[in-house]
Amino acid sequence: MGKWNSTSVPGFILMGLTDSAETQLVLSLLFLLIYLITVLWNTGMILIIRLDPQLHTPMYFFLTHLSFLDLSYSSVVTPKTIENLLTSTKSISFLGCFTQMFFFILCGGTECFLLSSMAFDRYVAICSPLHYPVIMYTGLCRALVTGSYMFGFIDSSVNAVCMSRLHFCNSNVIHHFFCDTSPVLALSCSGIYDLEITIFIFAGSTLVLSLLTISGSYVSILSTILKINSTVGKKKAFSTCASHLLGVTVFYGTMIFTHLKPKTSYSLGRDQVASVFYTIVIPMLNPLIYSLRNQEVKSAVVRVLEKSKDSR
Repeated sequence: MGKWNSTSVPGFILMGLTDSAETQLVLSLLFLLIYLITVLWNTGMILIIRLDPQLHTPMYFFLTHLSFLDLSYSSVVTPKTIENLLTSTKSISFLGCFTQMFFFILCGGTECFLLSSMAFDRYVAICSPLHYPVIMYTGLCRALVTGSYMFGFIDSSVNAVCMSRLHFCNSNVIHHFFCDTSPVLALSCSGIYDLEITIFIFAGSTLVLSLLTISGSYVSILSTILKINSTVGKKKAFSTCASHLLGVTVFYGTMIFTHLKPKTSYSLGRDQVASVFYTIVIPMLNPLIYSLRNQEVKSAVVRVLEKSKDSR
């Protein structure tokens, strides 16, 4: 049985989602449509926020970076997935596989902490509205975003170092549609308990720390909302965080289901469905979640379009 360390692996084969040629064609067209919508909506969200001065607030500053991460998140996985669905080789180089894994975890980890920063922003807006401009000043917002990227980079770097120490025996077939940690770990023939524990601890710490921040923020938010006497006031307060709460629920639900478990509980079909949802579908849905019922964004779109017409 051949044995390669991680630096001598000739490449990997991504088995994808299905063996049916007809299903592969349908999925490739569906994923291409979703990806184009993702690029269009997230790029549009970034441009609208940048071009409209009335949206230059902390919430929309965070939302700009969320759209950038969703755009990056999808671009790391979807184009290669579409390519493999349309070709028979389905191969990916060692460097390509680990680069995809690195940036995928970087975007995912960063988004966890960015969602935490957005939860803190909503906490200040609802629980301390009079002090909001003082607390959420520009320097703090930039520090929170920078910290989110930094923690995401640390998480992905630790994962990359651990994965680089793996040895693979004979098979280089990844039973997944992209290079994720669990299916690559499943190929290893070396003792990986310590590496798996390290990866689990760092991934778990990212999820737990960010979830604790979000949970603490929403406990305080709920407590404040319940103290409001006016029904209209309660609805208005809840509406300011409803979109973020929905986005958090969808994102963390699939992330925890897929990643926060040991290799022994890895299930191909179940994890693939969840992975498709959070790598391809969620980046498309986030702009809708945060803007569909947001009158400020709709008004900003109208203002930007009117300015573009006037400038012609």
